[in-house]
Amino acid sequence: MTVAAQSVSEREQRVLDVIAKQRARRPRLRDAHITMAHGAGGKATQTLIEGVFVPAFGSPELEALADVATLRAGATQLAFTTDSFVVKPLRFPGGSIGELAVNGTVNDLAMGGARPLALSLAMVLEEGLSTAVLREEVDAIALAAAAAGVRIVCGDTKVVERGHCDSMYLCTTGIGVVDERAVLAPSNLRAGDRVLVSGEIGDHGTAIMLARGEFDLDADVESDTQPLWPAVDALLGAAGPYLRCLRDATRGGVASVLNELARASEAAIVVRESAIPVKPSVAGAAELLGIDPLYIANEGTFVAFVGPEAAAAALAALRAVPGCGNAVEIGEVKSSPAGMVLMETAFGGKRVVDQLVGDPLPRIC
Repeated sequence: MTVAAQSVSEREQRVLDVIAKQRARRPRLRDAHITMAHGAGGKATQTLIEGVFVPAFGSPELEALADVATLRAGATQLAFTTDSFVVKPLRFPGGSIGELAVNGTVNDLAMGGARPLALSLAMVLEEGLSTAVLREEVDAIALAAAAAGVRIVCGDTKVVERGHCDSMYLCTTGIGVVDERAVLAPSNLRAGDRVLVSGEIGDHGTAIMLARGEFDLDADVESDTQPLWPAVDALLGAAGPYLRCLRDATRGGVASVLNELARASEAAIVVRESAIPVKPSVAGAAELLGIDPLYIANEGTFVAFVGPEAAAAALAALRAVPGCGNAVEIGEVKSSPAGMVLMETAFGGKRVVDQLVGDPLPRIC
């Protein structure tokens, strides 16, 4: 190695060390007011959760910073999760708020290795909402629940004054039973583990942005919303103990998920730009809007970390599941730089894939 090359490498390492040291600090909320960025799934959201909620509530389950908590009831290990859905328009190509409310919650359970059992449903309705629209969403919820194999077992309804709600907000809580084959956690990640993604990224967020008609763009893009337990079940069967961790790439997209897991595991994640699957229509819309597809939300696409011994079998099993036929391997876990996500670019270099900053995307979930 030449002196010049060594010098460049040392400079890069110093920069990475500074970034890693900054990320290791617990975030502190310094904002005087809540902004839209606090709900975007990026750095501001992380600051709100880790700087306010976790210190206040202090439960070990919350400290794990996962979308699902596991609780033991006798010999049974239960998974428990809750979510809220705010989306405009209510219906969009490929889905609706009702389908999102079911799939988003059962998928959080699935990412914890749990077979979904039942959901609660709370509805906040705006005065003046058409009862026909309400019935459409109730039907969508019922159909999605049947497809996911869960029942709606309890709920609540509130009505707020006209103008105080975007037609309808839905809140769902889910419970499931953790599969005995599942031992999933960010701490399981090891150098050499392969990173799989279950399909093309960015479909959901792009579909909703285009459905709003705010941009002079015409593209045939549908949301990827779907229940993911069948895919998780297949992965558990194919990879067994080599299935390390799962995350669905919702708010903040694949980039946010990778950053969360790199930070939680203190490992490095290196992904290949050329391997990341993006539909041409999504890539074209994202380019015109100046948005990186890595940060666009998904509702039926997830990231899986699998030991190298089982990566090929896991990928084959995933591709055999309806809705995951385009699953691919996109990268690998490394030992350093700890807590960082790096992208191997098409030009042969590397760049840092950081967390989403601010709220550059229209709210889509």
